[in-house]
Amino acid sequence: MTTVLHVSDLHFGTEVPQAVEALVRLARAQPPDVLIVSGDITQRARRSQFDAAQRFIERLAAAHVLVLAGNHDIPLFDLPRRLLTPYAGFRRAFGEELEPRLDTPSLRIAAVHTARAWRHVVGHVTPAQAERTAAWLAEAPPRALRIAVTHQPALVPDGQDTAQRLRGADEALRQWSHARVHLVLGGHIHRPYFQQAPAPPNAGPHRLWVAQAGTAISHRLRAPYPHSVNLLREVALGHWLLQRWNLEPGAADFTCGDTLPLTTDAARGDALSYAAHAARPTDPSRAPF
Repeated sequence: MTTVLHVSDLHFGTEVPQAVEALVRLARAQPPDVLIVSGDITQRARRSQFDAAQRFIERLAAAHVLVLAGNHDIPLFDLPRRLLTPYAGFRRAFGEELEPRLDTPSLRIAAVHTARAWRHVVGHVTPAQAERTAAWLAEAPPRALRIAVTHQPALVPDGQDTAQRLRGADEALRQWSHARVHLVLGGHIHRPYFQQAPAPPNAGPHRLWVAQAGTAISHRLRAPYPHSVNLLREVALGHWLLQRWNLEPGAADFTCGDTLPLTTDAARGDALSYAAHAARPTDPSRAPF
């Protein structure tokens, strides 16, 4: 059975050593087959920060690693580099591909490059990107979990983060819902939550979920949210558990918080269902559904 570890907003250059070691311990206790890093790997896109992030990711010892660039992974103050070679540091550390993909019998994952060099914070997914991603994910085996990964959030639960929402997200979610994508993973706002996307017209019974991770290890926490990561655990073919693991203030280790059971189309007839149970009661202020 496959285990996927989703981390975001490492912001190397602002990392908390205790959080770094706690996440390494979590990866040893729950060994990931797949590691997804959904952007903002560094704080200022410096070579030393990319090098530190690369060493850290190697310590998590996943067989497959997908790393997506975020807005902080583009030089901010070095304007010639920002305009001419914005992703040179990222590519040196993690390879040329800005939209890595993974295809296995139980998973199909597509990273969608949403950071833009001419913008400081706001991300964008174009209709062409959304269509290309939808077409590839739609070809996954019937019982495979289909996942898109963005940096900026595809959905926000309330008005306070509306300005940070991914531009073009409505069209992307429409296309991905019709392609029977199950899950969109993201970060950027350092606020963890699971949220179900509205059903577009003629989408049938399929429902897509958005799962955001908080910052995994940076001191740039957003109150009241602790360090957090997501774990996807395959429990049977077509059946998964999406878990949020939190490093609470003063704690030595990450502990499991909310759990969302997921079921693929072929395993249950309707794409995903939310079972009315969790590892502990969901706090609506921290993980709105």
